[in-house]
Amino acid sequence: MPKASEIKKHAAIEYNSRVMIVRDIERSVPQGRSGGSLYRMRMYDVVTGGKVDETFKADEMLTLADLIRRPVMFSYIDGDEYIFMDEEDYTPYNLNKSSIEEQVLFVSEDTKGLLAVIVEGSPVSIDLPSSVELVIEDTSPSIKGASASARTKPATMSTGLIVQVPEHISNGDRIKINTDEKKFMGRADN
Repeated sequence: MPKASEIKKHAAIEYNSRVMIVRDIERSVPQGRSGGSLYRMRMYDVVTGGKVDETFKADEMLTLADLIRRPVMFSYIDGDEYIFMDEEDYTPYNLNKSSIEEQVLFVSEDTKGLLAVIVEGSPVSIDLPSSVELVIEDTSPSIKGASASARTKPATMSTGLIVQVPEHISNGDRIKINTDEKKFMGRADN
């Protein structure tokens, strides 16, 4: 059993008899206390998607959840269900759109590095790679001679995601996006 101080982001822990994914950790050292650090964790229930913020002492023992991550690729949409295919044994995993609403904005048919999060045999979420490549579907025309670092403009991806891009980027460009910060990283290497 790990201590709270050893838990990393994206770990799955059992908390109040529910499986929670740790999305964010803030460490703080209270003034004037003869104790260790405190770890404030923002956690999401893998089944309901409910958010819980909880603070743990550094040496508090936590239980890691029984969780499996499998490499998958996006297959197709059936109504409100997104179907992902296991890359090794071709098992289909159905996830309801509402449970992966934020993630699907980064997912297209050719997105690499996706992981299905499986708890007790059922898929509950999708883990994204640190960056994805998407094609710009709609943005204002590129401005000739615009510098690469100056102003930005909104661009809508083929998945519906909107990110700010430099003015010299145009429709049809394939770009790299940081999935944690929803930020433009550069043109993708074709």
